[in-house]
Amino acid sequence: MKDFFKSIVVVELATVLAGPSVGMFLAEMGCKVIRFEPPQGDVTRTWKSKTEFVNKNVSAYYASVNCGKEIRTLDLNTKEGKKELSKALEKADILLENFRSDVQSKFELDQETTSEKYPHLIHAHLKGFEIAEDRVAYDVIIQAESGFMSINGEKNSTPLKMPVALMDVLAAHQLKEGILSALLSRSKSGIGGYLEASLEMSGILSLVNQASTYLNHDKTPKAIGSLHPNIAPYGEVFTCLDGEQVVLAIGSDQQFSEMCVLLGDEKIAINSKFKSNSLRLKNRDELGALLKDLFLKRNSEVVLSASRKQNIPIGAIKTIDQVLRQVHVQDFVIENEEAGERLKRLKSVAFTYSPSSGRATL
Repeated sequence: MKDFFKSIVVVELATVLAGPSVGMFLAEMGCKVIRFEPPQGDVTRTWKSKTEFVNKNVSAYYASVNCGKEIRTLDLNTKEGKKELSKALEKADILLENFRSDVQSKFELDQETTSEKYPHLIHAHLKGFEIAEDRVAYDVIIQAESGFMSINGEKNSTPLKMPVALMDVLAAHQLKEGILSALLSRSKSGIGGYLEASLEMSGILSLVNQASTYLNHDKTPKAIGSLHPNIAPYGEVFTCLDGEQVVLAIGSDQQFSEMCVLLGDEKIAINSKFKSNSLRLKNRDELGALLKDLFLKRNSEVVLSASRKQNIPIGAIKTIDQVLRQVHVQDFVIENEEAGERLKRLKSVAFTYSPSSGRATL
């Protein structure tokens, strides 16, 4: 597959997280990604924790989406800068940027101009809001205004944002899909095009079942913690004898019955209050109290080991350090040098691809 992508040149002008993560994905796929930054550098270079490289012009945040690229400095406010960019775009296949519309025009990067000057170019534009395109759109604002914060958190808690810039991640995936589709189209027509995605709509379109609940039943979803609004026990967290916590995802009556046997109290499964999912939803609190006592009597490893053997969906609540120390995760950890520092990050490509037997690799 990399044989296909290695001939593709990407010019990246995007800043912060979403756009640069698309560029890093393309770099991992084999593309040559030339990242132009203004003289002062990307703002995320300064987004450091208290213990980070105080005297270095780089941060872990920046490194998470900007490794594997050719980094150059470019001042687009000068004639020389615009001329250098124009030369790069003449040879490029893809342009990534997230400028406001007025800045696009100022730098001669509006859709009309790039389509006329670089008809081969796939121009990928990322914006914050679908209509108010020039409004400043940081992730937490999009989480708030796309409905995510209203359903995240416990029942009576303050609305909470996800601890990852999820709207950027979702928008990046939309832009990746658009770019790959455009590359496929160009491979047949020879003509590039202009595509754009907004953080706002990327978030809203990811509401999936929560949106359908409102659209089909006129019922506005509310924050209920990790609990699933339609399934029980699903999302309940319990503490085990050793202090470790587990989460349940019991999706059928059979799984519920088998879990009760595993926990040593099969009578719960035949209790008239819990015999079906609808009954378990209705009596969720009472069921939770019974299960709480059962989990407190059992070691987490015993419960998890038995549940895996019997295909009962119970998971361990792992901390980030526990997750990243796992052996199979190590293959997805990459180390790069940036500004004299050896920085580690996770790959952005999680899939693998093998061509069918007897067929050439893309």
